[in-house]
Amino acid sequence: MNSRFATAVHILTLVARGEGEPVTSEYVAGSVNTNPSLVRRLLSQLTRAGLTTAQMGAGGGALLARPADRITLRDVYRAVDEGEIFAMHREQPNPACPVGRNIQSLLEARFDAATRALERELERTTIADVAADVGAREEQRDSERKTG
Repeated sequence: MNSRFATAVHILTLVARGEGEPVTSEYVAGSVNTNPSLVRRLLSQLTRAGLTTAQMGAGGGALLARPADRITLRDVYRAVDEGEIFAMHREQPNPACPVGRNIQSLLEARFDAATRALERELERTTIADVAADVGAREEQRDSERKTG
């Protein structure tokens, strides 16, 4: 499994919580705990997908290209996805075998249905939802810390 999707959601949530102030790739990398070059590559993909923009110059950085409540996790998934969720066999199965000759088409139908279900679920959550959940957790943490 790769972590591009989770990292992209992290990036967009951080940018959304920046409330319109540009967020640098170095700052994002510190939050994600990764290399700024990985962040820049993902930001490039997010920009190509129309989810972020870049403000150049002193004080520059990443900004959301549209409101956080109009960016779904499905949008993010599609922006950074590099292939199918479920991979088929690398080699064609043996057509002389009853399983080998039928498995590909049977799996394709199930994999397509699972992918559609995943995308429907991702469509239900926006970056604004994730940012609000982060804020709620931080408030809860602060409250617990004050009470002891």
